[in-house]
Amino acid sequence: MKRGGKRIGAGRKSKAEEQSLIEKLTPLEPLAFESLKYALTQKKDWAVKLTFEYLYGKPKQYIEADVKQKIDSNRIDRFLMISDKQIIEDLEND
Repeated sequence: MKRGGKRIGAGRKSKAEEQSLIEKLTPLEPLAFESLKYALTQKKDWAVKLTFEYLYGKPKQYIEADVKQKIDSNRIDRFLMISDKQIIEDLEND
């Protein structure tokens, strides 16, 4: 089974396709703003969220990670006993 590589329809549309879409949608712009205004007057959550995200950007997202790792103190002790000279020699031998 082949995975990866070029996929039909993937990637960014050409500038010509993008421009064509903009030209088709431009006449609908007043209707879109009118609909958004109506949704805002109805206090629709999605409309308020959309408006604020476009005006001020999305708030920073914070991800709290709870990472626990077991440390083998014997390995650390052995590592700390190795001299700088020994580390350099080991690196040169690799």
